[in-house]
Amino acid sequence: MTLRRTRAYGTSGLVLAVCIVFAWQNAAAAQNCDAAATPGVNWQDCDKKLLILEGQDLSGANLIGVDFTSTDLRNSNLLAANFEKATLVRASLADSTAKGARFDKIEAYRTDFSHMDAQGAVFTSAEVQRSNFQDANLTNVDFTKAELGRAQFHDADISGSRFSFANLARADFRGATFTAPIDFDRAFFFLTRIEGLDLSNSAGLSQWQLNMACGDARTELPSGLTRPEDWPCSEP
Repeated sequence: MTLRRTRAYGTSGLVLAVCIVFAWQNAAAAQNCDAAATPGVNWQDCDKKLLILEGQDLSGANLIGVDFTSTDLRNSNLLAANFEKATLVRASLADSTAKGARFDKIEAYRTDFSHMDAQGAVFTSAEVQRSNFQDANLTNVDFTKAELGRAQFHDADISGSRFSFANLARADFRGATFTAPIDFDRAFFFLTRIEGLDLSNSAGLSQWQLNMACGDARTELPSGLTRPEDWPCSEP
């Protein structure tokens, strides 16, 4: 009886191993770093830095872990593309459509996201310091735990976006607009520029955050919070 059980388990283990090998081979075959930029292409972990890919259709593409350093992706269709853990340092996605795209854990220092339509995109735990989101549509975007130090949000629409636990040190929201509440729960507001913003309907703001931020007499606050006697910032 013991021998039969051993043989049965051995056969099952062999079948499982074969299935794993075939699954790995199929996944590897699906990846094609030489494939043209097309909807749904699988470029996972490929090297695509220093390229001109302006105006391409990468909707639904698997771009996990791709190195897009200094690559031109302007005016591209990035609808529902997956950029998780991709490198986008100094890349440009300006004027692109990226509704529902995944940018989780990307590295994107000094990246240009200006004028991008990224409604419903996800930037959780993304490294996007000094990046430019000017005039971008960021409605319902999730920036939870993102590193956004010195990021620019001039004239961006951030309606319904979530910045909980995000690092917003020296980020600039002047001129940003929102028609739905935004979540700043425990976000780091050191010298964050909020001059002229109506934050009365925002969620998660605490007095300690405002005390280190940069506002002015035009900054509207949620009920129960007060403007500091002296805002930290005086320079333009």
